[in-house]
Amino acid sequence: MPKAYRYGIAAVIAAGHDGLVVLGVFSILGKLFDTEINTMFITGLLTIIGFSVHDTIVVFDRIRENSATYPDAALDEVVNVSLTETMARSLNTSITVLFTVVALLLLGGTTIQSFLLVLLIGVIAGTYSSIFVASQVLVSWEEGDLSNLWRRLVPGRPLPAPEA
Repeated sequence: MPKAYRYGIAAVIAAGHDGLVVLGVFSILGKLFDTEINTMFITGLLTIIGFSVHDTIVVFDRIRENSATYPDAALDEVVNVSLTETMARSLNTSITVLFTVVALLLLGGTTIQSFLLVLLIGVIAGTYSSIFVASQVLVSWEEGDLSNLWRRLVPGRPLPAPEA
């Protein structure tokens, strides 16, 4: 079972991923359509980070429960089972939010458009990151693959020999 602080750091990495995706898409939209960053953007960004962290906590809680249920199983197998069990919940929650956001985006006023646009982009990125980014960071960190990543990024450091 991974150390408790690794869950938190993986969740923060996933939340940072969501923030960067929203900022990146908004920078492109700003160049193409003169979309501005305003207080509604900041509000939407904070909402998305909260949404993503909550969804990640649900997945990590299931990983923790399954780690206790199957103590002899490998972590990647436990994560796979946990993701399979929480996938429907995550997708149903996100699709419900997306229906509401799209309806408000089409029928709502112009004052909340940037907020809704951030939510639209962020819910998609948040769902992706809570399922595919956070848990994989946790598994990679626990298996020692993150140290190999840093070795690849630093020139002159040899990679360890692959295991047979």
